Amino acid sequence: MDGNVTYGYLTGRPAISCSLSHPFRTSQTFRSISANCCNLYIASVHTMPPSAVLHVKSRCPQYPGSKLKRFPVPDDKVDWSQNWPQYNPVSYTDPSVLKAPAWADPDIGSFSPKFNTVDGAVDRTSFEGNYKTENGKPLNPHGRTGLTGRGLLGRWGPNHAADPIVTRWKVDAKGAKMHHSVSKRPILQFVSIKRKDCGEWAIPGGMVDPGEQVSLTLQREFSEEALNSLGVPSSERAKIHERITKLFKSPGFPVFKGYVDDPRNTDNAWMETVAVNFHDDLGNSVSGLPLQAGDDAGQVQWVDVDSSFPLYANHSHFLELVAKERKAHW
Repeated sequence: MDGNVTYGYLTGRPAISCSLSHPFRTSQTFRSISANCCNLYIASVHTMPPSAVLHVKSRCPQYPGSKLKRFPVPDDKVDWSQNWPQYNPVSYTDPSVLKAPAWADPDIGSFSPKFNTVDGAVDRTSFEGNYKTENGKPLNPHGRTGLTGRGLLGRWGPNHAADPIVTRWKVDAKGAKMHHSVSKRPILQFVSIKRKDCGEWAIPGGMVDPGEQVSLTLQREFSEEALNSLGVPSSERAKIHERITKLFKSPGFPVFKGYVDDPRNTDNAWMETVAVNFHDDLGNSVSGLPLQAGDDAGQVQWVDVDSSFPLYANHSHFLELVAKERKAHW
């Protein structure tokens, strides 16, 4: 494997290094493809029609974890409806995927997946609606990427992830909410992990396992990454499970669901995610639990929600939506 590939964030699936930053873009068109395509989650925060925003990182010139160069795709040729006989994408599936681990599909031809539906235990539906297929392979709903196959992704079609945003109010020694000196609004705190692969602070998250409800994925990923539930004694695990279950059974605020402009995306495989905010309003759920980083995280801590705090990819934009929903400082 190339040295830029690490195994962590995706619970055994290949994750990519993200040493280069990439600002969140809000315009609905992009003038050029940036070479700084390492960070994930650049998707729009609302589920939008496939053609509404051109994907950028999905056309990253060099495919992550490899020396392969994508076939260049200009903005006006991204949409599949544009006739382009000269299109000659590179075909690539990473060796780690071809080894057929439990999280990956076999090659098309050796099995016949059912797209746009729940195929056995694997959810092959997309938040973008029904996607097209060609020669038995799904087509990326946001258009051409310059590369076919699955790259680093395990599933043909959508690869589903989940991101739990756990928050609480910042309080003083007496338990009273603390307000920001300028905005005068109460200050939110969220559980943030420091990624091992790139050293950036981020929202914990991971892939949805086959047959797993997204709500359980959110709870599992938070428990494993922020509380190291797999590494604590069984006597403490029960207490952690009780508090976590209480919080994750509460009505969460759906922050985002949809396509992720991810540099691992290909013409035939792409990332989609669900980000949900679970708020410990009274501070009696997870607030009292000691945070402990799991294997996928370098550090974990409660962090003030503030626009000045740098975060992995556009996770800060997710938090901005949470702050607005909770009428908190941003």
